[in-house]
Amino acid sequence: MNFSELFRKKSVNQSVANAVAEQGSLHKVLKVRDLTFFGIAAIIGAGSFSSLGEACFSGGPGVIYLFIICAIACGFTALCYAEFASRVPASGSAYTYAYVSFGELFAWIIGWALLMEYSIGNIYVAFSWSGYFANLLDGMGAHLPAWLSYNYTSAHQAFIDSSSGAKEFAAKRLVAWTTAPQVAGLRIIFDLPAVCINVFITTLVYVGVKESRNLSNTMVIIKLVIIVLVIIVGAFYIDIDNWTPFTPNGFGGVMKGASAVFFAFIGFDAVSTLAEECKNPQRDLPKGMINSLVICTVIYIVLSLVLTGMVSYTKLGVTDPLAEIFRLKGVKWMLFTVSIAAVVAMTSVLLVFQMGQPRIWMNMSRDGLLPKRFSAIHPRYKTPGFATIITGLVVGVPMFFTDENFFLDLTSIGTLFAFVLVCGGVLMLPPRENKPDSAGVSGTETGTKGRFYLPYINGKWIVPGATLISFVLLHHFIPGFIGDKFNLSLGNLANALPMLVFFILCIAMSIFSFLKNFSLIPVLGLISCCYLLTGMAPANWLWFSTWLFIGLVIYFTYSFRKSKLNQKGPTF
Repeated sequence: MNFSELFRKKSVNQSVANAVAEQGSLHKVLKVRDLTFFGIAAIIGAGSFSSLGEACFSGGPGVIYLFIICAIACGFTALCYAEFASRVPASGSAYTYAYVSFGELFAWIIGWALLMEYSIGNIYVAFSWSGYFANLLDGMGAHLPAWLSYNYTSAHQAFIDSSSGAKEFAAKRLVAWTTAPQVAGLRIIFDLPAVCINVFITTLVYVGVKESRNLSNTMVIIKLVIIVLVIIVGAFYIDIDNWTPFTPNGFGGVMKGASAVFFAFIGFDAVSTLAEECKNPQRDLPKGMINSLVICTVIYIVLSLVLTGMVSYTKLGVTDPLAEIFRLKGVKWMLFTVSIAAVVAMTSVLLVFQMGQPRIWMNMSRDGLLPKRFSAIHPRYKTPGFATIITGLVVGVPMFFTDENFFLDLTSIGTLFAFVLVCGGVLMLPPRENKPDSAGVSGTETGTKGRFYLPYINGKWIVPGATLISFVLLHHFIPGFIGDKFNLSLGNLANALPMLVFFILCIAMSIFSFLKNFSLIPVLGLISCCYLLTGMAPANWLWFSTWLFIGLVIYFTYSFRKSKLNQKGPTF
């Protein structure tokens, strides 16, 4: 094996030609509004109705700073996605973009990481959906048996911890363990609503993108109306004393919610997987991603201020924070409304993520990195049918053996890792040959009127200067920004290492920006996403490394040999 072969690339021409060759295999029905709604559908969901509570509990009202940081990081990244979408109007998201910028090995790593983002992330969303659905049933007077409402792992853990006195949420899981029927000594415990919603979503995505689009747009309208209602009603119960202190646990406490807050934003990149189902991907994909990101950022900041203003942040460490605040305030009619909104919102998240993963596998299969069955298009429904079924199994089967807490940080790490490579990938692209909106064709520049064009801002002096000034100011005005993480004592080396690597990265990017005249926007996207990675726990890095190792084993034993770039002669 020649080492250089690991970094063999598909040219932009090859990627576009591959997509053109497949034209007609997928229905082209999506416009800007549909893409914006898909982005909102994916972003406003488990983050607002579940993980937001943990973030507020850790950071207090100051969690809005983290939302702003995440929004800035995602904003820069969205612009980089938009540049790629404009140049390479093919589905596959960051996987396709990495293939043309970094090469095959990195493309495989990104594809494997995106499996964690979409499929494994959906397990967390499905469990959260189940909790709100159970609350909705309770409000209607219908009750599921406890052993059909929780997963086996959490019920077993509650039984183990029962000797020390279970908390209220654990007590319900303990009931699931003690009341579950047994077959051959094995307790039958599984989350029935989570399993059922996965089957329903998989079936819907299998049937077609048009049907999925119609349902998604309807659900987005419903949940936005209810979220606005939550904000309006909640505003009448705000006590400004709850905003003091604004950052009760310092900036370190704010950053503890990094994985939870970022999980709320990861959905916007799912829009990029729908390139081949867009009527005008070079123009509409960038608009859809950026529109959804801006709308959702405003919603999250306002929503977090309402939550921390209605009750003390110390009461928000729950999996259903929006329901909890109205429960504590005695506004019973809003409990039912919030449960409806949560069920609708999380259904839309499941839908978009379940659409994204099969299309990434489809592109990996087209490139020879996965078996051909993964790129098979259903003759009637015009969807990647086999890949969709496999995605449903990847989401559904682990539900019987795992719990939701395991997946939150893993999903955020995988997504941030992909975002870093997308931003870095833009720096690897050759300069555009044409001006935006130009007529005619030059290489892959189609000249489509209105297509996105990432403005070039020379970072030669800006990046080094901004890096130096930023750290000086942040260290002066927010002492915990560096001190809480950058403790180089040997006993705390594991916690200090991510920040040390981040400092080295900032210095390296400053040097390269000065020497190579790097474009400012992708550099800022790369740096901001890397900073968010420093908020992840060392244990989660260990699990993520294990996941990547498994992926590399598959690549070297199968995908490297089967790759179309490994074949002689023209492959695309």
